[in-house]
Amino acid sequence: MTLTERQKKHLRRLAHPLRNVVMIGAAGPTAAVAAELDLALTTHELVKVSARIGDRAQRDQALAGLAASTASELIQRIGNVGVFYRRRREGLPKIVLPDE
Repeated sequence: MTLTERQKKHLRRLAHPLRNVVMIGAAGPTAAVAAELDLALTTHELVKVSARIGDRAQRDQALAGLAASTASELIQRIGNVGVFYRRRREGLPKIVLPDE
């Protein structure tokens, strides 16, 4: 799933008022964290994740790994927070993305 910059901007605007749903602790991105993120994405489509681990490189690696394991897209990362998006697989999507 490749999103255009306009679509990413729209998703960032929608994510701004959201609260963190999933938190990555000192143990890093475990299978349980990936499962929780997968469930949250199935329910909400757009999710904020807080990564309270190490330095910037470790956070980037952890968030990229979560995006790969949940088949989602990392829309944005600011500080300790990453925003993930995955279109709903079944039924109608909650979030309607703008065209190109």
